[in-house]
Amino acid sequence: MTLRAFIGLAAMLALSVIPPMAAAQAASLPTTKLKIGNQTVTAEIAATKASRTHGLMSRASLPNGHGMIFVFDTVDVYCFWMKDTTLPLSIAFIDDHGTVINTDDMQPLSEAAHCPLGPIRYALEMKQGWFVAHHIAAGSKVSDLPPPPTKPSANLP
Repeated sequence: MTLRAFIGLAAMLALSVIPPMAAAQAASLPTTKLKIGNQTVTAEIAATKASRTHGLMSRASLPNGHGMIFVFDTVDVYCFWMKDTTLPLSIAFIDDHGTVINTDDMQPLSEAAHCPLGPIRYALEMKQGWFVAHHIAAGSKVSDLPPPPTKPSANLP
């Protein structure tokens, strides 16, 4: 086998593993239905340090009306970046009472920080443009949010 053929085979093998890994992560996270404005979305719940850190990395796509809700142990200012995420996403930063503080668009593979304008308990990531398309902005209410963890999840998977 030539070096060129080997490299091509290795690249194909690596790419064939990413979608199953992403699907496995998606299948392992619980989901919930959230009401935001007059919309209902299905959101995977990232409530542990590991699931929040991994987020939507390695995803090739995101179904319409689906996203990920990040649930934090404490109310604070949490910033996000897109270093290893290939999907263009929008994020809504949500306080402890379910009120959207602000939204932002995030570019794939960017290390730019995206931060809330105040302390939050939740962040909801959706396909880029979803919040604008559905008239969701600062002051919008989100209901049926999952409860925060009862114990800090710093050491949980």
